[in-house]
Amino acid sequence: MDRTASESAADGAGESVPPKEGDETVSVGTFVSHSPSADVDALRAFGDRMTADVRDELRRATGVGWEFYEEDPNRLSDGGARRPSDFLEEATLRMVDGPYDVVVVVTDAPLVSTRKRVVPGLASPVGRIVVVSTRRLVTSPREQPVRSLDAESVRWNAAHLLLHLLGHVLDADHDAGGEVMRPFRFDPERRSAGEFGPAAERRLRRIAPDIPDAEDVDTVRNPLGRVAFHARSAASNAGYVARSLVRNRAPLLPLSLPGLTTAAVAPTLVLVFSAETWDVGVHMSDLTAAAFAAFSVVAATLYLTFAQNLFFPRDPHRVVTEHMALLNVVVLATVFAAVLGLFALVGLLMLGIELLVFPQDLISTWPSLEDPVVTPWDLVRTAVFVSTIGVVTGAIAGGLESRTVVRHLALFLSRP
Repeated sequence: MDRTASESAADGAGESVPPKEGDETVSVGTFVSHSPSADVDALRAFGDRMTADVRDELRRATGVGWEFYEEDPNRLSDGGARRPSDFLEEATLRMVDGPYDVVVVVTDAPLVSTRKRVVPGLASPVGRIVVVSTRRLVTSPREQPVRSLDAESVRWNAAHLLLHLLGHVLDADHDAGGEVMRPFRFDPERRSAGEFGPAAERRLRRIAPDIPDAEDVDTVRNPLGRVAFHARSAASNAGYVARSLVRNRAPLLPLSLPGLTTAAVAPTLVLVFSAETWDVGVHMSDLTAAAFAAFSVVAATLYLTFAQNLFFPRDPHRVVTEHMALLNVVVLATVFAAVLGLFALVGLLMLGIELLVFPQDLISTWPSLEDPVVTPWDLVRTAVFVSTIGVVTGAIAGGLESRTVVRHLALFLSRP
């Protein structure tokens, strides 16, 4: 696939500042993902103008060069609302084929956030993917005409939004004192892309030089080589992986996956009132209970990850960059943290039932128990045992419903 650098600025935009010799350069692939009825040429012109308007500020704020390359458009099946994760497959393929350090997707489809709100754009700091939707940018207040893509207010708000989202890609947080990194709001009077504040600029200058990736071609052509490559990526970026798990609230992910949670909780509500369950839970050793729980959590994580084919890229014969390996590590760690969260949720529920609902005198009537006296630690061990079974049944019977839902919740921020 040919790629052409969109180096010519739109009318009224300043000339770009070329990077100095020896400078690092961030390569950004851009492509339009359009509905069947969209004006593709207008969307491509919009994307070219938007990227031209942000190049100088990115160069100034990060201290590295930025080159934008236009890729062929991608046609959507319809014009319905999309999650940003719906663009992940195509975006990661373009990123690997480029190869690119960052990918920007421009679409006319409505974009829905994790909070189920229609937003003008969202970013994935882990995936280094930005999705910009023109739908909210051209939508006008009540009783006012729809804005055109070439309107001045749309042009500069789009450039401001792209700067903001690329700031998130570079791990900058919202900053009320910084112009660009304030939570995005459409301003009809905006007539410039804006500038990053001092705090965001300092962070961007630390992060941006590390964005360009080196491909590892020799060690990723076999499964063992890929595992080793991913392990090195995880070890060298442990702090970033941990920050990503905090940002996407991975342990709380089961609360957004009702199928998985229901399949885990339903059988445990029966097991907790079963004499055989208590017999096993009370008499098993602590080491056995811990080993059973650990094995089940790891097995459930691997099953969910491979059953839903959550890794990138989907073609195992494609080259994997260091960034793509890190993305896969974050995905795997997110699923692992989500399974741990499910394990804790079910375990606490079982412990609560044991303490507050289960009749305390009932156990003395069960002939299967040699000693009808149950200690508090026996209650905890039994709750862990029941929760372990719940996690396994939840993974097998409930699953993740859709890999796009998991990627949506795990990889993209909840607001622009």
